[in-house]
Parts: sequence; structure tokens; C-alpha cells
Amino acid sequence: MTQLVLPLQLADHAVFASFLDHGNETLVSTLVSLSAGDTGQGCWLWGAPATGKTHLLQAVCDRAGDRSVYLPLAMLAQAGPGILEGLASRSLVCIDNIDEIVGQDAWEVGLFNLFNDLQESGGQLIVAARAAPRECGIVLADLASRMSRLPVFQIHALDEQQRVAALKLRARHRGLELPDDTAAYMLKRSRRDMASLYELLDKLDLEALRAQRRLTIPFVREVLQRDANH
Repeated sequence: MTQLVLPLQLADHAVFASFLDHGNETLVSTLVSLSAGDTGQGCWLWGAPATGKTHLLQAVCDRAGDRSVYLPLAMLAQAGPGILEGLASRSLVCIDNIDEIVGQDAWEVGLFNLFNDLQESGGQLIVAARAAPRECGIVLADLASRMSRLPVFQIHALDEQQRVAALKLRARHRGLELPDDTAAYMLKRSRRDMASLYELLDKLDLEALRAQRRLTIPFVREVLQRDANH
């Protein structure tokens, strides 16, 4: 059953080097240590949508390689809890979107068993959610108790200046030069959450490559106007 999760490809940008850790330094340091094989309890990270939870889980798996497995429950919830069987053979199990299955008896029992199996094998569980363990809505008391033992980190959202820095970091990771004024313009003309900004940067990267243009304000304006007219 575990083969269901193995073909999932990690996003090429989802690495530690492209994540701006401002305000989240302790969390990122913990995840880097876990992905490097350091012993620990794993952890639970939570925050609003588009704050970087998926990016960080995938960065862990990118660094840890075959010792790890990434499980996005928003995509795999319909497959059923059988996909959890055998995952304790991995050193690190990264579960994204646990909110998708809380309150479902079979899933909660499966996660409880996985948690225990990982403890016995010396593996670690890293969980991402929209809320802390005690506010997540877990019904099975034994599972709630186990999850509450994990170190808990809240991902702090970036302010406007930090979002500009995050965009520039992602651009550098892609080999792009993104001037400060262009990044600031993108924030004013796009949805301000990082997921939307990164999606816009991806689009601009492709358009700039096709047109052999640099990421200037006039070029970004031209692309956005073209999209608005379609």
C-alpha cells in the first residue's frame, strides 16, 4: 500500500535554501537537524494557509532522501488509512494537511498505530496542520495525547518587507534577478499570500524566458495586463 505515496514528486523549489526563515529560525533549525538524522521527537508545525508548511515538509524529505516519505493528506485522504501501513520503515514520516482526516475513526486509529510503530523503530513523525494539536479536533484521546507530546511550532507569517525578501530569495534560487522595486510592485498588483506570489513569479520566469526580457516593472505590468484581458 505504501507504493501509493512513492510516486509523488517533491517540488523542485521546496528546499531549505529557498525558504526565508525570518521569525521561524528555531523551527527551520529543528527540521534541518531532523532531516540530517539527528535524534529527536519529530515535531508538529502549524499556521495559516500559504505560510510555508508544505515547503518545509518537502524540504525535509529533499534533505533526508530515501529515509523519508512525504504524505499530503489533502491529495491522499480518499485512498484510505491503509496507505499508512509499513511507513514506519522510514526514519522520517512527514504528514501534511492532517486536518483533512481528523475526526475519522479509521484514520485516527491508523495514525495512532503509525506513531507507536515509529517510536518502536526509532523513527520520527513531522506533522503540519492549521492549528496546534490540542485545537486540531482530534477525537481519539490516545492519538491526541501522543500528538501533544511532539514539540509544537507555529509558523509566523512574513510582513511586507520580508515578503519582498522571500520573493528575491526564490528568484535567486531559480537563477533570476528580481529588483526590489519589481518585487514591491508584484506585492501591490497580486494577491499578497506567498503561494500566489510564488505562482506569479513562476509565470513571470516562463514569460521572461520566452521573451528574453528582464523582470522589470514594465514587463510585469505587461504580463499582468495581458492576463487580465484574457
